[in-house]
Amino acid sequence: MTVRRSAGLLLFRRAADGPQVLLGHMGGPFFARKDAGAWTVPKGEYEPDEPAWDAARREFREELGLEPPDGEAIALGEVKQTNGKLVTAWAVEADLDPAAVVPGTFTMEWPPRSGRLWEFPELDRVAWFGLEQARAVIVTAQAAFLDRLAEHSA
Repeated sequence: MTVRRSAGLLLFRRAADGPQVLLGHMGGPFFARKDAGAWTVPKGEYEPDEPAWDAARREFREELGLEPPDGEAIALGEVKQTNGKLVTAWAVEADLDPAAVVPGTFTMEWPPRSGRLWEFPELDRVAWFGLEQARAVIVTAQAAFLDRLAEHSA
């Protein structure tokens, strides 16, 4: 069985009350009414022959419709999500206006077995969160990235 891999960029900025991170709310009908566990690092899958760093920057572009910021990349390592996917992330310090995001889209049959195809945004909302607030809404396994960022920022 092939392991699915994703890579992404976790933007952070410094605020008076501590670091803030930029997360995206997963689009589509499965997450429309969910908040806790429905926010993610902007990321996406990549093939084994693509370097994870290149995939993280490409996926940032595809999911947010903006160029990934330049700056020092802080390796946050890898986590394994409950679905078995391995996610690698880097933190980059940058500021970004969530209103500037033009999300990429995906197409899926909805409702299931209806024969109707709908287009949904990859991320339907993007917002800045303090680390504790982010911990309450991020995909459970990805909370490790917040801990690693906090250790680096200490």
